[in-house]
Amino acid sequence: MAVIEVALDGRSYDVTIESGLMERLDTVAAKYLPRKIEGPRKVPFVADATTQKLYSSAVADALRPGGYETEWFVVEPGEGAKSWAVLERLCDWLLGLGITRTDNVFALGGGVVGDLTGFACSILKRGCGFVQIPTTLLAQVDSSVGGKTAINTAAGKNLIGAFHQPAAVLIDPMVLDTLPDREMRAGYAEVLKYGLLGDAAFFKWLEANGNAVLRREPSALIHAIATSIEAKARIVAEDERETSGVRALLNLGHTFGHALEAETGFSDRLLHGEAVALGMVLAARYSARRGELSIEDAARAAEVIAASGLPSDIAALNMDTNGERLVDHMRHDKKMESAGTLPFLLLRGIGEAYMARDVALDDVAQFLDGEL
Repeated sequence: MAVIEVALDGRSYDVTIESGLMERLDTVAAKYLPRKIEGPRKVPFVADATTQKLYSSAVADALRPGGYETEWFVVEPGEGAKSWAVLERLCDWLLGLGITRTDNVFALGGGVVGDLTGFACSILKRGCGFVQIPTTLLAQVDSSVGGKTAINTAAGKNLIGAFHQPAAVLIDPMVLDTLPDREMRAGYAEVLKYGLLGDAAFFKWLEANGNAVLRREPSALIHAIATSIEAKARIVAEDERETSGVRALLNLGHTFGHALEAETGFSDRLLHGEAVALGMVLAARYSARRGELSIEDAARAAEVIAASGLPSDIAALNMDTNGERLVDHMRHDKKMESAGTLPFLLLRGIGEAYMARDVALDDVAQFLDGEL
């Protein structure tokens, strides 16, 4: 078992990583469950239909001996669940259960479920607690930690949201055994990100052990998850609300990646982690174009990503688009500044990301035209 503290002023919480945790949920989550009174206490869980089918029985079995009953709010899998309509239904459901500000709502699933649940809890009665139980690698190493919550709108992805830290994050690596290989690779992109942005030694370890992580070998998997969370916890502790620029480093690959997601309709054609992987390749190549990263390191980053089974060639997407259209998507990025500039996360070396505020979008469009 590993316990990692996300150290925030007055709102610190633990991330617990333990194989088999789901079977001992009554013990591991004891202090986050409703206080005992006569009769059963209802514990609210939010999950997508797939996750609920896989784990509802195990969760109920784990909590029943303590006198708890589970109540489920189930959403359809996919980004469509992060909508105003679903948010409204979720809030009404929680109010109907009589949730108080001292209760916790449990988010069991991937990033969509965590984002939706966290945002609902940020506004319900001006803030109630929630516990993240992430069931995808991407959610375990990224979205479940740090307190970013949001829903999508017609104007773009994650544009309506709040910073609302969970009461705890509970991670059982064994749940990844049921994760489809494509989803596992998509999550692994975020693991690679931590090496590329600030830990050259971890990136080198992933070069040697990435296949073991993707095969879900327990020791390699737990090491990759724990190292990723430790990196994110340090960054979040230093810059919780992304005001100093430090936390922005976590967006490596995302500016290019979000534009690709938008161009492909935020669909299964390109998963978020796949878009981030390709975005990191593009960030490395653009850094080399600017003369800030060696061509050899740009190629090394692309090779490791490709070897993981992740997309590393934008032309292979066969999109009917051009650089200017992709840049137009970037202009709607929530990181766009009032002066009309868009910060880009670029690389000076493996493990050395930085924020560039002098990037001309016309030059980015020309670069992308050369890649398409």
